[in-house]
Amino acid sequence: MLLLVCGITYAQYTFEATVKDQTSKNPLFGASLFIKSLNKGTSTDSNGQASLSDIPEGSYTLFIQYIGYEPLEVELSFPLPSDRQHQVYYLQESHEEMEEVIITSTRSTRTIEDIPTRIEFIAGEELAEKENMKPGDIRMLLNESTGIQTQQTSATSYNSSIRIQGLDGKYTQLLRDGLPLYSGYSGGLSLMQIAPLDLKQVEVIKGSSSTLYGGGAIAGLVNLISRTPEEKRQLNFMANGTSALGLDLSGFYAEKYGKIGLTVFSSYNKGTAYDPADIGLTAIPDFERFTLNPKMFFYFEKTELQLGLNYVTEDRLGGSIDFIDRKSDTGYFEQNNTDRISTQLLVTHKFSERTKLQIKNSISLFNRDISIPEYAFGGEQLSSFSEVNIAALGEKTEWVGGLNLWTENFTQHQGDPEQNLGFSNTTIGAFVQNIWNMSEKWTLETGLRADYQSDYGGFILPRFSLMYEPSKRLTFRAGGGLGYKTPSIFTEDTERLQFRDILPLDIENCEAERSTGINLDINYRWPISGDLSLSTNALLFYTRIDDPLILSLGEDHFYRFIQPDGYVDTQGVEANMKWSYKDFKLFVGYTYADVKQHYGNSKLAYPLVAKHRLNNVLMYEKHENFWIGLEAYYYSPQKLSDGASGKSYWITGIMSEKKLGEHLSIFFNLENILDTRQTRFDTIYTGSLSNPQFRDIYAPVDGFVVNGGFKLMF
Repeated sequence: MLLLVCGITYAQYTFEATVKDQTSKNPLFGASLFIKSLNKGTSTDSNGQASLSDIPEGSYTLFIQYIGYEPLEVELSFPLPSDRQHQVYYLQESHEEMEEVIITSTRSTRTIEDIPTRIEFIAGEELAEKENMKPGDIRMLLNESTGIQTQQTSATSYNSSIRIQGLDGKYTQLLRDGLPLYSGYSGGLSLMQIAPLDLKQVEVIKGSSSTLYGGGAIAGLVNLISRTPEEKRQLNFMANGTSALGLDLSGFYAEKYGKIGLTVFSSYNKGTAYDPADIGLTAIPDFERFTLNPKMFFYFEKTELQLGLNYVTEDRLGGSIDFIDRKSDTGYFEQNNTDRISTQLLVTHKFSERTKLQIKNSISLFNRDISIPEYAFGGEQLSSFSEVNIAALGEKTEWVGGLNLWTENFTQHQGDPEQNLGFSNTTIGAFVQNIWNMSEKWTLETGLRADYQSDYGGFILPRFSLMYEPSKRLTFRAGGGLGYKTPSIFTEDTERLQFRDILPLDIENCEAERSTGINLDINYRWPISGDLSLSTNALLFYTRIDDPLILSLGEDHFYRFIQPDGYVDTQGVEANMKWSYKDFKLFVGYTYADVKQHYGNSKLAYPLVAKHRLNNVLMYEKHENFWIGLEAYYYSPQKLSDGASGKSYWITGIMSEKKLGEHLSIFFNLENILDTRQTRFDTIYTGSLSNPQFRDIYAPVDGFVVNGGFKLMF
């Protein structure tokens, strides 16, 4: 027996190897070594070395993989000869063509992996999947991202805003191609009036982003990047119908004609008054919207010019079903009639391959009338944005510097003349940003901004981001900065009140809200073995806002903005995992957001924040042919404005798409299969149906909805 055991032990071998880069000869940390037939694997250490033990006698194929490099297969026969006891293997960088993702929000020329600022993006097939589920707006596209929550501000009209890391929507900037087109008076409807078919990608920066974009980006920014003409013509049509009697029709065209390019996007969206709870109030309002967005592109030898025009008109009516269906002349209603016209100008001139000048301008005119029983409010917002910047690219550094100018004028033409909310202000700013490759593994990004606002004076805003990349699979990022937000009458709270009984801002006794934010980000990519890989990410964040502006009801029954002595802060973590195995992908995301209000000696939970959120998506995908996915999202109980707590809930759904040939695809989705609705487990109003007092909306109100349609691509 002892002889037999010795023989078996002797027949187990150990394999040792070192893996290096073919060009630089540097060791590769985290390379994967795997013997599939034995189901044995390991990865290299910081010296590029790895060891596999207990290998029985025989012949095997060793697979060596590393992200960004060509895989290597090696035939081994154990026992190994003495000259192969410790081998060095060299991997070549992969030159396989992949879909290029150019990030524009940082004004850098670097790839997303080489930018010190943490950026998330939604593009390609992921963007198409969300586009299929809600072709009429971008609410779902953002709400299903880790750390982002869209907050519904009207129970009957569906108005919504964006919350990042639990902070109020007023602290998030929504941009289109780097231009602030959706702020102020239009903010409560912007998410519902942007159809996604002409979007190339969506970029999200969380935390203070004030260096390039000024005040307001305290929680972060969302930059919607439009499609541009390519060498090949693009012609897309989409038709979508829903079980809630909704209809979405969209078309997009793009083509280059030598030195001229053209894109045209148009959409028609219609909703029918929908009451799944049968309580006599709309969960989805009756609305009709038309959008037209043409753009011209001119390509000269060293200069590129873009000219765009955007027009949106919409009539939206929510409230009593009987009133909308004209079965009754009385009843609660909320009507929004809006018209938006905006222009976009972008000029880029290259002095050389390393130096370029950009000029940007947008002018936006937004008109909106709001009507509820016995009250009407309306106004016109005229705003503009102008910028000139210059970028210089060196071997180890990149510099961007520029000047911005914002103007905003709001004229009230309906409402109580004794409480006129009209205003006008101007902000001018200067900024400079630098990215410096300190060494092969360390990169530092610094920025400084100086703003002067006509009502609230000057602000100095420093910011930094530091990136350490010990290997191509492991990246650390740390960043922080200061921000500010000037007082504004346009908030989630005033939207809920339809601007009724709101007193104007007391500019003399108000000051700007100021913020301090820091974050730490860790990314790790691990090709575990064969077709199995894992990408992980964790973000730790903290943001503090001093002198927060809040809306308070006085004894005279009017609402006024006050700044109590104290601050609001948010802290938490976002964690993401992406498992890939052949045609399957599993996405798991978790958000912990602890948002508190600190006033005097009290510490209160911030309302309408799900402290715990869980995102789960399982996808089966045959590339460019067929995909089907299962979604499940969990929201923990939320503190409500009236002191009560909401219920926890799950939202689940199934999405699918099938391509039929080169030019046609069909899609079919089951949204909110469990029919999760706030009206099933809680109330959305108190009082009578003719004069409802609405509570906070913290869960879906539209419930289970089926949608499907087709796309044509030429």
